[in-house]
Amino acid sequence: MVTRHIKTEIMHRVVEYNGVLYFGGLVAGDCSQDMKGQTEQICEKIDNILAQLGSSKEKIITAMIYISDFSQKSGMNEGWLKWLPPNHLPARATIGVANLGENVLVEVVISAAK
Repeated sequence: MVTRHIKTEIMHRVVEYNGVLYFGGLVAGDCSQDMKGQTEQICEKIDNILAQLGSSKEKIITAMIYISDFSQKSGMNEGWLKWLPPNHLPARATIGVANLGENVLVEVVISAAK
């Protein structure tokens, strides 16, 4: 059965199927921060949504991280690694994109076990 969670105007934030939570892209609320700050905000959002749905960051399976400025990638990695336990790092890809929206430096898409 497919279960949809947290409806927005254009999508559901998370779609659940067969014990896996598939997230749509998440961006920071305060885009005046650098990539590290935006990443930390996104990680906090992920924590909150996972907890709401009965999961946790230790159950993240995959992550796709879209960044608009590769010169700030180390800041993104710093925020990401500060948040995730070393023994629970998911499979991950970092993808460079030209534009994520005004002042948006990073967008994260994850899948996690419930």
